Amino acid sequence: MGDAGPLQESSTLRVAIVGGGPAGLGAAIALSALPNIQVSLFEQAKELREIGAGIRIGYNCWRVLELLGAAEDVKGHHKTSIIHRNGLTGELVKQTGPVDLPLRYQPRRVRRTRLQSALRAQVAPGIIQLNKRLLSLEDLGDSGVRLTFQDGTIAEADLVVGSDGIRSVVRDHIFPEHKIRFTGTTIWRVIIPVSKISNVPELTVSTSWWHGPSGHVYHSFVDDPDETPEEERYIEIAARNVVDPATVTGKTFSWGIPATNERVQSHFEDYDARIREFLAQVPEGQWKEFAAFAGPRLDRLTGWDKVVLLGDASHPLSGAFGSGAAFALEDGWILARTIEHAYAQGGATSTSQPLSKALDVFDRIRSPYYSRMYQYLDGLKQKTSRPKDSNATFASTLKSRIEAFGGEEALPWIYRNDIEGVWRDFVLAEQAEAPQVSPAGEAVSG
Repeated sequence: MGDAGPLQESSTLRVAIVGGGPAGLGAAIALSALPNIQVSLFEQAKELREIGAGIRIGYNCWRVLELLGAAEDVKGHHKTSIIHRNGLTGELVKQTGPVDLPLRYQPRRVRRTRLQSALRAQVAPGIIQLNKRLLSLEDLGDSGVRLTFQDGTIAEADLVVGSDGIRSVVRDHIFPEHKIRFTGTTIWRVIIPVSKISNVPELTVSTSWWHGPSGHVYHSFVDDPDETPEEERYIEIAARNVVDPATVTGKTFSWGIPATNERVQSHFEDYDARIREFLAQVPEGQWKEFAAFAGPRLDRLTGWDKVVLLGDASHPLSGAFGSGAAFALEDGWILARTIEHAYAQGGATSTSQPLSKALDVFDRIRSPYYSRMYQYLDGLKQKTSRPKDSNATFASTLKSRIEAFGGEEALPWIYRNDIEGVWRDFVLAEQAEAPQVSPAGEAVSG
């Protein structure tokens, strides 16, 4: 990881990570690998568990998982075929094959619990503290930050890492004007045994999207057949309904609350009979409902010179690109690199000066990246919200709607992002800009 000698000579850097999802676990792994850093991770849940069903792991995520030492333990369904259908008629609209990447970097759909287990296995014992719901942060100036938790405990840290999700308490303290709002999208998620739908070939051959006028039904395997017995393999379903958020009043944030079969199925009554039958196979009480909230772009991802936001806390995009885990893990790995780099260059005995520089570099790398995502989404919204031909049918507009987003090949800066290469490019650019020094210690032109 490079020479971090000056960090070893300074006082211990106390780091408090708030949130135990991929962002927090990834940051804990990356930061704990540095010398003379004391890491504590505070998670509000009484037990560390994932809520949801499946999650996409693509090239960008595999690369950072490798860097964190967790890639080998993440197994799932190899997505060799992706199909888009008219959800009302079942008509095939688009089909894509495997991407041009080595097998180990091919996209997979995995159970969220597997990703979490692989990350947690890399976190040293004693770092994670459960049942710690953050109530407040207090800027102590040169002394750091005081964290107060609901159970009455108090902690102090030189650096606070806000990895506490889209409803981030950390973000609320450093950017109190930032507000998230309901997007109009509700998603219901579940995983069920593949055996329940084995009699319908169209539901078992690929990852598929069944698109409707106001949403879609998505399904994909989440298990690797080479490691999971046939009777234990599961399939994920994500059913999405979209309304105009302006028509909804009083919508509160809900994440992973139970939903009845009747509630879910009522939004897809006009769909192809195979999908209606598919949804009917879900055992009562298994569905979980997620109301999608999002917020405007933040101009900075750091505050107070000692607080930084990672993952969904830093870019509340509500899963727009299906790479939330990759973004979160990239954030944590880059944060560790910037701290290591700043202390290697700083040589200061206090933690404040190199830390401030490290957070500035982090922001210079990650903030423009998320800004680019928001700009892309703004452009996509303009494309899809243009006045439509009143005579156009849903079937005639569906293909253009599917093509509008672009997908993996059209967005290599997201899906083919190599975070190690991003850091290497930054260091090389910084070295090229730095003035050369003569043997007498005087700066000379390059």
